[in-house]
Amino acid sequence: MDENLLNLLKIPTSRLEDINAVLLDPKMTVMKDFLDVVAKYGTPEEINNKAAEAIKLSSLRQQVSASNPDYLKDLDWLIEQRDAGAFIRVEDYRRAVLGEKMESINFKDEFAVTLEISACQYFPWVIEAAKWSIEEGSLVPGRFIRVRKMKEQEADGDLPAFAAAMQIIGSSYVETLDTKGTDGSNVHIGGPETITGYFGGIGQPNDYALKWLDEYLYYYTNYGVRQVLNINPGTVLLGYLLHRLGVDIEFKISVFMGNDNPYAALWTLIGAKLFSRDDGTSPLIGFNWSNSIDNQTMEITAQFRESFGFEDVVRFEHHIVETWKSIVRQPYNRRDELLEIADHVANISAKHEGGDPEIDQTRAHPSDILDYFRDKEEVIASGDWENLTLNFHDKFDAVNRTARELTERGLSFIAAQNLHK
Repeated sequence: MDENLLNLLKIPTSRLEDINAVLLDPKMTVMKDFLDVVAKYGTPEEINNKAAEAIKLSSLRQQVSASNPDYLKDLDWLIEQRDAGAFIRVEDYRRAVLGEKMESINFKDEFAVTLEISACQYFPWVIEAAKWSIEEGSLVPGRFIRVRKMKEQEADGDLPAFAAAMQIIGSSYVETLDTKGTDGSNVHIGGPETITGYFGGIGQPNDYALKWLDEYLYYYTNYGVRQVLNINPGTVLLGYLLHRLGVDIEFKISVFMGNDNPYAALWTLIGAKLFSRDDGTSPLIGFNWSNSIDNQTMEITAQFRESFGFEDVVRFEHHIVETWKSIVRQPYNRRDELLEIADHVANISAKHEGGDPEIDQTRAHPSDILDYFRDKEEVIASGDWENLTLNFHDKFDAVNRTARELTERGLSFIAAQNLHK
């Protein structure tokens, strides 16, 4: 490598001064409009305090009681089962998979893979997953992704009930705000069914970025929703700026952003580093790759992720399986690739968006990404509630197949941490 040539890439500090000149200019419209939205909710300290109060289990229970009191019984049942130790312990799970061989394996916990399921649209499905886990001796995922309409789930009590359930079981979760491009802002929605699975396909034009910011602050201060999906370079930047102000936002970048090579990842992580706090934290806690990447792209990106100090901060979220319809060419199954990389690249989340293809394709209603955007009322009226629940069960089974195959190779996983000790 020619180090003289490499040195030409060094960025002079004067460039940073130019950036600061824009960021700190009170007459700069982009900054003024950003701060005006934040000011509606108070100072960063006030915003965080509101969120901290809203996310308390007692506060969430009050919200559930007001909107759907029947869900309180489910939450109480979940607590009872957790406290009774009804869920399989990790050690017992490993022994069930490996038998006596388990005693001789040194599991690589430093490379533990987070078991992730998407999308868990409805709170009752969390309860179903808990029941399946108890009955089967299987694992509840350590991470849940949601794409249900926010206003709809706020109205029927699903939003606070789900947040409460995640606290009870010890899993992280991500909500998808309604300003996500499918609300009429993107004139290109309705194009080829597979395009958004491989390329960046969702936009938030004009004033939609600020609407996203406003919507985030509403749900953060009223329900304590901290982690949300982020799909657009503009809202990614707003997330960086908000965190830099002191608001404890966290977000994951969606597959729809189309990060499909190490240089796209480098650009994204440069932004995260540039606006990181003095303690090294960033609001970017999940990085969902395009479905077109290979393991080498993750390995290369892991090098500079570590150099930036983000190995424990930014999780690589990679689709292992996808919905059978409307997003990728099938059959799509990346489990073998995960097993190849999971012993040397840290902080990976194995995302299961569909069932295993050989199962999913046989269903009367195979999993479909477009189901995420349907109203619950319409789903029930059409008779598809049981079909979608079966799709979710197939995803749950796919998660557990991944956990089993990781275990068979002496690799670790992260399941719901309050359930599976």
